[in-house]
Amino acid sequence: MVYLGLDFGTSGAREIAINTNKEIIAQVNYTWSEHNSTQEWEHALWYLLSELPRQVRKDLKAIALNGTSATVLLCDEAGLPITHPLLYNDAIAESILPQLKAHAPPEHLVLSPTSSFAKLLWWSQQEIFNQARYFLHQADWLAFLLHGIPGISDYHNALKLGYDVQNLRYRDWLTSLPIASILPRVLAPGQAIAPVQKNEYIPSDCIVCTGTTDSIAAFLASGANQPGEAVTSLGSTLVLKLLSETYVENLASGIYSHRLGKLWLTGGASNTGGAVLKHYFSETELITLSEQINPDTNLNLDYYPLLKPGERFPINDPQLVPKLEPRIEEPHLFLQGLLEGIAAIEQRGYRLLAELGATPLSKVYTAGGGAKNLTWQKIRANRLQVPVVTSPYTEAAYGSALLALRCVSNF
Repeated sequence: MVYLGLDFGTSGAREIAINTNKEIIAQVNYTWSEHNSTQEWEHALWYLLSELPRQVRKDLKAIALNGTSATVLLCDEAGLPITHPLLYNDAIAESILPQLKAHAPPEHLVLSPTSSFAKLLWWSQQEIFNQARYFLHQADWLAFLLHGIPGISDYHNALKLGYDVQNLRYRDWLTSLPIASILPRVLAPGQAIAPVQKNEYIPSDCIVCTGTTDSIAAFLASGANQPGEAVTSLGSTLVLKLLSETYVENLASGIYSHRLGKLWLTGGASNTGGAVLKHYFSETELITLSEQINPDTNLNLDYYPLLKPGERFPINDPQLVPKLEPRIEEPHLFLQGLLEGIAAIEQRGYRLLAELGATPLSKVYTAGGGAKNLTWQKIRANRLQVPVVTSPYTEAAYGSALLALRCVSNF
């Protein structure tokens, strides 16, 4: 039996097929030429499915998709798009922030011009809204192309729409608004929806499952599955995600929780990270200079590496200035100071989550480009005082494939 995960990310789409033993048996990539086009999304979907080996397609039992969080579109009664999608980072709703604050509670997650709710409220004031019957996220609409039932979402994608993941319902302040009529029905991620519609690529008994967001799919891929286990993503920015037995929320510090079965996935994102390192060093320099660092020594320079003022987590301060003094002349020592500074921010982040009631950190899986730097990994392990390992799988498509496997197991 085969289980398929599809990832619709910022640079392209990707699929990974796994067997019952969770081994990868096929994978295909697709690069965007136009990211905000539903026509290209659909083309990518059929391309990926058509490129699967024939035997893999024949044995396919379930499909799950992920998309970028808060990438949304309006559809008509037949599920056909009537707008171009608004992407995850589109701040078109900036002009109606006062209206957002009039509807949602103070400091709520949706009070951002890029949230799904903000985009829906903005659309509700456009003439095209009269034709809308469904408001869908990217993963919702792509799954609809397979199962044919419009208006279904999952509670990972719906979080930034105002869905209450603690009580599994839309909040009253949202359902009392006129826009509530086009909200999607929300199911658990990885829940069976329906068999795939008649399709030239996929068997008719293949189940289409509810999906998730790209970042949560990447977490699922990592292998972290016990309370206290976490994933640190060392990309351009530093992102922490911790599995907790308790729900944690502190929106003033950029912290909120996703439901993950009976557990909670909590964390935050800092503006520090690999972008700072690449500002000062080339890829080659990062490799060669890291080899000159003794990770068991500590320079104690107390750097706070940022490219410009402003931080989100673990300190929420839009005016926080970078601290990169005293500047060490020796390049490898300056790099060590930067690596120690980022590791200190990671340590502070996990400590803050525990102080707010999250399950204490017990193990960290590392993803992102920085995961390849073993010197940095040792510096981080010394600070965190827990095992720090590289994630065996980091692709969001693999995480979606695991979701499809669980879907069939639970069906």
